[in-house]
Amino acid sequence: MKNKFSGQHCNRCSIRFLCMALMFVSLSAHSQASQGGATQTWADQQKSQAWATQKLDKSPRHQQWVQIKSEGYTLKAWVDYPDVKGRVPVVLVLHEVFGLTDSTRNTADQIAAMGYIAITPDMLSGLGPDGGGVSSFPTSRAASQVMTGMEDEVVNKNLSAWVDYGSKLPTSNGKLAIVGLSWGGGAAFRYATTQPKNVKAVFVFYDVGPPAVTQGSKRELGLNTYPVDKINIPVFGFYPDQDSRVMNSLQATKDAMAAAHKVYDPVIYQGAEHAYMRVGEDPADRNPANAAAVQASLARLKTTLKDVLK
Repeated sequence: MKNKFSGQHCNRCSIRFLCMALMFVSLSAHSQASQGGATQTWADQQKSQAWATQKLDKSPRHQQWVQIKSEGYTLKAWVDYPDVKGRVPVVLVLHEVFGLTDSTRNTADQIAAMGYIAITPDMLSGLGPDGGGVSSFPTSRAASQVMTGMEDEVVNKNLSAWVDYGSKLPTSNGKLAIVGLSWGGGAAFRYATTQPKNVKAVFVFYDVGPPAVTQGSKRELGLNTYPVDKINIPVFGFYPDQDSRVMNSLQATKDAMAAAHKVYDPVIYQGAEHAYMRVGEDPADRNPANAAAVQASLARLKTTLKDVLK
């Protein structure tokens, strides 16, 4: 499939230059890039997620890659269709900071099994070497630095392109929700401030939310100025109590949302760790709280998605 994309040449060049520069700076990697060392490649990640690849290979649902255009780049996403008749809602599933891998696609397939079209974008599409996506980056650190270095305006425009695409699919009923994992959770939270059309709710998994500024050129300044007053949809949070970075910021997010009179429903999963939706699915994981959090979160997602997308 082809996509639409409009953007001025100068903007495309400046964004690409920034992304290439970020790939080679020596800043420490974002703490969310916790899977493997800084020199791990996308292929290494995929190998460590063989359990997810095996699950996807056995999925009975139709799955395919699609492409669209946004801000001068060709964007790619994995689309997972439910085995149901008629028009159904769409759920965007956003990946972790190191990019799209099979563990996120596995979560998307689980959501598709609930009866939704699951769209899982490669948010690094067009930003890698030679205009490549997540698999083109030399290391997970390089991918992570580009991911967190993008300004919110760029991230939001790309998300809007996927929302528009999902809304217009022949089998879509035009209603959408967004599920974000780690970096994707923060991106979904921030995107809610743009009052996106047709998006009924966002689901934030283990990332720092507003008012902390954690994305773009000001992310290292320790600012707590991100506004939430424009949010007009419910935000549901999924937080493991062993994730100190997220837990230390949670009260500030609660306070900001309460002061703005916004709907915010955070749930804490006892004993679970950061990225439990990935870690807890791995047969090698030795913390049973992660697997328990996966099952509890999927059950909550199933119930809440049904409610907000009815």
